[in-house]
Amino acid sequence: MGVPGVAAAMILLIKAIELTLFPAVMAFAASSDLFTMTIANRVSLILVAGFGLLAVLTGMNASDLLSHVGAGAVVLAVVFVFFARGWIGGGDAKLAAATALWFGFAHLLDYLFYASLLGGVLTLAIVYFRGVPLPQTFVGLPWAERLHRSDSGVPYGIALAAAALLIYPHTQWMASIGR
Repeated sequence: MGVPGVAAAMILLIKAIELTLFPAVMAFAASSDLFTMTIANRVSLILVAGFGLLAVLTGMNASDLLSHVGAGAVVLAVVFVFFARGWIGGGDAKLAAATALWFGFAHLLDYLFYASLLGGVLTLAIVYFRGVPLPQTFVGLPWAERLHRSDSGVPYGIALAAAALLIYPHTQWMASIGR
């Protein structure tokens, strides 16, 4: 196999990572938050490492890299304050910052808008869910019973992941898939 074959294999690898890594990790984060009310540190670490790998493999220029790192840093600073005040969980904070790293400033406002909108809808749905008797179908399911308790939080990672999945198809990562 000559160099052209290696180059073609590398392109396929990059496209496979662009197509699958971010969406799969986001789906995992949402389901993990729903069922356990936690988003493990490894989720954010995988996102950061995946971004770093793709930045290197795709030859991201310094300006774009700074935009992405800057967006992640700004979001991390803001969500750290939110976490310190008890407004959000640590897993949600890290997930939001790692997601911002992938989007850079180009898609950050759209992401934050959708995350806020979907988070509000999610919160209202959970408040409603907690105001009605737990459906018999969910009795005995620890995650559903926990979610139904009024002293339990809101698995905001669901909204963060859903917003990310809405924005991701419009990013440079997905734009390059058709090429």
